[in-house]
Amino acid sequence: MKLEILTPEQKIFSGDVYGVQLPGISGLFEVLDKHAPLVSALKSGTLKILKDKNSTSFYTIKSGFVEVLNNKATVLVEGAVEK
Repeated sequence: MKLEILTPEQKIFSGDVYGVQLPGISGLFEVLDKHAPLVSALKSGTLKILKDKNSTSFYTIKSGFVEVLNNKATVLVEGAVEK
């Protein structure tokens, strides 16, 4: 699946991933390949990118939203920093 992490200033990440774990308002949730369409609000916390089944990377994000549509997840946040 394609993942993009965007802030008002710049594109933080863009690439193909196995999945992504996000800090939703009601708790953590995970979006994997071919997930159903979804729009959700995000709170500040840690975003975990599953690049493949054995490789991960982490970002500290500020609040925002995620949209999942047509096997693409777009994360729109106020700010993000790689850990």
